[in-house]
Parts: sequence; C-alpha cells; structure tokens
Amino acid sequence: MQLSAVAHDYYDALRKSILFFEGQRSGKLPPDQRVKWRSDSALHDGSTAGRDLTGGYYDAGDNIKFGFPMAFTTTLLAWSIIDFGRNMGPELKNAVKAVKWGTDYLLKVTSTPDVVYVQVGDAYSDHNCWERPEDMDTLRSVYKIDGSHPGSDVAGETAAALAAASIVFRSRDPAYSRLLLNRAVRVFDFADRHRGAYSGSLHSAVCPFYCDVNGYQDELLWGAVWLHKASRKRKYREYVVQNEVILHAGDTINEFGWDNKHAGINVLISKEVLMGRAGYFESFKQNADDFICSILPGISHPQVQYSPGGLIFKAGGSNMQHVTSLSFLLLAYSSYLSHSNKVVPCGETTASPGLLKELAKRQVDYILGDNPLRMSYMVGYGSRYPQRIHHRGSSLPSVQAHPARIRCKEGSRYFLSPDPNPNVHVGAVVGGPNVTDAFPDSRPFFQESEPTTYINAPLVGLLAYFSAHP
Repeated sequence: MQLSAVAHDYYDALRKSILFFEGQRSGKLPPDQRVKWRSDSALHDGSTAGRDLTGGYYDAGDNIKFGFPMAFTTTLLAWSIIDFGRNMGPELKNAVKAVKWGTDYLLKVTSTPDVVYVQVGDAYSDHNCWERPEDMDTLRSVYKIDGSHPGSDVAGETAAALAAASIVFRSRDPAYSRLLLNRAVRVFDFADRHRGAYSGSLHSAVCPFYCDVNGYQDELLWGAVWLHKASRKRKYREYVVQNEVILHAGDTINEFGWDNKHAGINVLISKEVLMGRAGYFESFKQNADDFICSILPGISHPQVQYSPGGLIFKAGGSNMQHVTSLSFLLLAYSSYLSHSNKVVPCGETTASPGLLKELAKRQVDYILGDNPLRMSYMVGYGSRYPQRIHHRGSSLPSVQAHPARIRCKEGSRYFLSPDPNPNVHVGAVVGGPNVTDAFPDSRPFFQESEPTTYINAPLVGLLAYFSAHP
C-alpha cells in the first residue's frame, strides 16, 4: 500500500535524531548539554574495578551500559558521517560530538592491553527497578573480557568503532584520530589472538539481552574491513581476503545489526570494487548484490517481510533496528552503484540505484508518518507521535521538577500510568509497529515502545541524505 503524506522536513528530523543521543548520555554532562531534563548520572562507574568507566551511552530505556551495542552505535554514527556528513550542514558538529561521546568511553574501556570492559550495570538488578539514571542505586557491576575470557565479537566491534571514528577525526583532530586508530589496531589484535564469543564466559550477565547468537567471526571481518579503510595497511586487506571463507563472509547476508555484520561487511567492501580499485574483493560485491535482492519487495527472502503499509519487518522484536540499518545499506550501496553506473542483477529483473534509494526513502517516510496510523515513530517529530515510550528517564519527572529521590519500586506508578511521559525525549525512534502496522503506545510493550541508540545511528545518515535530496 502506497501512502503519501505532506512533504517531510528531513532536516528537522535529522536535528532531532542527533539530539536524542544527548538524552542517552551517562556520566558527567557537559556545559553545552541541550537535553535539560537529564542530569549527571553513574559518576562512580568502574570504581569496583578501580577504573574510571564513567561516560558512554545507555543503550535504550534502561540504565545499563552494554558495550556491544554501544560500539555498533558508534560505528554506524561514524559511517553516517563518512558517507553523508557533507549533507548535514550545521548539524554535522553535533553528529561528530555524538561520535566522540561514544569513542571517549571506548578509549576508557580499552585502556589496558588485552582487556576490554564490556558492560557496566547488572541487567537483572536494573530491570527490577523503574528509576531515573540520576537516582540509580542498583548494582553497577563491571564485566570484562581478557585473554582467559575472550570476546572477539565485542572486541572486534569496538575495534571497528575506533577505526571508523578515526576517519571522522582525521582532519578535524589528527592527534585524536591517531589515538583512535592505534587503539583500534591493538584491540583488533587482541580480538583475533584470543578468539571466542563473549557470551561464553559472561553468559549470565549479557544474555538474553545482548547475547552473541550469530558468532564472533563476522566482527573479526568487520573490524578488519574498517581497519583496512582507516589505515590502508596491506595486512588488513590480506586478512579480509584470506579469511573471507573461513569467517563466513557470505553467510546470513540479509542481516545487519548489533549482532550480525554480514550485509554491512559486503556493502562496505563493495565500494572499492565498484570504484574499480579492488578486483580481489569481487566476491564480496556478489554477496552485496545477493543481499540487495534478498530484501527487495516481491522477491525478498522469507525472513524479510513487508507490512501492509510497506514497512520492512523481521521477527524478533524492536523491528525499527532492522528498518533503519537495512535502509542505510540500501542507500549506501545505491550511492556506490551510482558512481560506477552499475545496477544489481536479481534473476529476471535488475535493481537500479534509483530503486534502492526509493525503497530506503519509503522506509524513512514510514517512520516519519507515511503509514496507516498516520503517526510519526520519532518522538517530537510531526503532530502525532508516541507519548508513553518505554524509557525510565523520559517517563519519570526530571530531577529539576522532582528533586527528591524516586526509589526503585516508587517508580512503578509512573511505569503503569496511562499519562504521557513528562519529558519528551525528542528524536527517540521506538521499536515500532508489528507486521500488521498496529502499535500499542504503552510502556509495558517494550518491543514496540522502547527506543535504542542503534535504531537512531543509521537513521542519522539516511536523514542527512534525504534532507539534501528530498
């Protein structure tokens, strides 16, 4: 079903999608903090391990810092800037700040060689309470990987984030860029030497929340690809070529998200093939073409559905993460194809760059209100948007409005209240509607009503592009 609505203000949506990250900040907030209902929080993170692990982002509507999705968020924010920063105008500086808030934290958690601190906060303790991050009195347990307890998945993603961000800062802050790249090299080396999934040794802490279901092999390739792009050292190119089959580059190619990097790996490498610079990567381009065909309406893989209103849908909850990340790849690949005057062969048909852009744009427009409910799924954008998002800080009165502490179970009445959240979390994109386009605007329905950083990160790039090419 094709739905057309009023023309969207993509730049306004871009501004809001970046502002969202300020509402997710943990630690000591800077003087230029724009989201005023938030205050300092988790100022002693890491103290139980004798480390300063303050800062970073809360990944969603709770108060835990999960390293795996935080690193992926940082990688995707950096990729958004690398490919579409030229379209961001005055918002580019805020997007760069959002990346740096992530990388400053990732530098802290990787400061000791062969150790990565991958989580702060006990998920069960945290999820048992409904309280503001500023009031947090739940366990702030610290979890790490090391040589005896490997985590090539989260370490590989962390290396990818540091390497991608080093490209963002290459001309803006060369010294910081070098620091990021050198750290990425060290962390990737650790990930590769000590192979294993972090949910092996940390199962009780990270599962079922950010359990590595997909294996760590894709993160090793992903980290190597970003190091290849950032360093231009032959060793990373050779690593990618030599490990393509061993690390299963062609597996599950219709997936891209915090746990599965396969489609992203193939699209990212294909740029060099399409520019005529890297014939040795040709098989990755074939994989990227197969990925595109696997998500096209009408010929898509059984795991990729479309709702009656036209939204990409994949089973497993928080569907908007798939919508934004897959759409980002459609747009990025479309740009790479355009520059080389190529199309994607899909059996009897072909997919032009214009078709890929149109499909990505349709997904973005659905998020912004072109859908059966005529509802924007970005908080604060448009006249109708989710009012009761599953987010502790947004749903509880701010410290300014209610200075007294609101303890663990005292927050339950706010969680269960039918009233709209008192703090409008501008730019937050929620998990979204189900496969029938229905959406319960209710906090307990967290798969639909909870925002996440990794929903927004690829959306930043999409909105930047469409603000310049509406």
